[in-house]
Amino acid sequence: MAEKGRVCVTGAGGYVASWLVKLLLSKGYMVHGTVRDPSDEKNAHLEKLEKAPENLELFKANLLDYDSLCAAITGCDGVFHVASPVPSSKLSNPEAIIPHSKSVELVEPAVKGTLNVLKACSEAKVKRVVVVSSGAAVSMNPNWPKDQVKDETCWSDKDYCRETKNWYSVAKTEAESGAFEYANRSELNVVSVCPTLVIGPMLQSTVNATSLVLIKLIKGGWEAFGSRARMIVDVRDVVEALLLAYEKSEAEGRYICASYLSTAQDLVEKLRTMYPSYNYPKKYSHTKMCNTLFPNLFVCVFFVCSFAEVEEEVKVSSEKLQRLGWRYRPLEETLADAVKNYQEAGVLDKN
Repeated sequence: MAEKGRVCVTGAGGYVASWLVKLLLSKGYMVHGTVRDPSDEKNAHLEKLEKAPENLELFKANLLDYDSLCAAITGCDGVFHVASPVPSSKLSNPEAIIPHSKSVELVEPAVKGTLNVLKACSEAKVKRVVVVSSGAAVSMNPNWPKDQVKDETCWSDKDYCRETKNWYSVAKTEAESGAFEYANRSELNVVSVCPTLVIGPMLQSTVNATSLVLIKLIKGGWEAFGSRARMIVDVRDVVEALLLAYEKSEAEGRYICASYLSTAQDLVEKLRTMYPSYNYPKKYSHTKMCNTLFPNLFVCVFFVCSFAEVEEEVKVSSEKLQRLGWRYRPLEETLADAVKNYQEAGVLDKN
């Protein structure tokens, strides 16, 4: 499994996927990247990565278009399924596919898209598939013992997620559990990685949802901010975990990927020490303010605010991933690199 070869990354232009493509190219892999439109300027950063001209090929593909996925995956030894719809506005029908609609719907596209990828992998005789799931597929379980840290045996309760309208959690839980069900039927080698709130510098030109959380925190985009602790992880550490899950022959099942338990207040105080001139929030409260700021987006469920008792404090363990050899960088390094990146991108003033 450690021998370098040809791999496919779905949703290659996204936040996590862009860093994964960069890492794979640096390790000598030939990379197929799926994007909606290879000529779109928002994917231009991929072409500028080191070794991209000779080792990266972009494919126009859609998760709901099986043939387009087959074209991208054919000839690959491994696949990293990173692509998943993440809405930033209210969903008219979160569990349905709306053909030709500009609105991004969620659950069925995530589930059907994942199955399309896996079926294409079976047809191409791929050796291993790494599915990027989410901490949102782990954390939303009101029946888990309150004093017990959540590990890979904990799955979000899909009925509970539907009741609380946490559609991202529903989508990621359905897609991941469906992936393992398919793997058991087909004997396809599937491993999943479940990152928590992902922050750190961006490679892409557009600001992604989780980066926006940190940016708004620094810029004082909220007068008040949720005070409960959440697990966070650096995007570069996430992609290292994905590569471990692919290359390590002993890798199996699920892997939670989380580094630090932190409240927004802790982050602000740390940032204020490093960058005292920004306009940070001055209040911290248990509110549902994100219903208007990030409706249906998992970062609300997982970081910004709370919806129910289950969200009092989400503690998850990455012990299994660490046994595989995973290590993570200091939080201060993540914050410093992120702020520098935001400044260079013009998202933050250089205070």
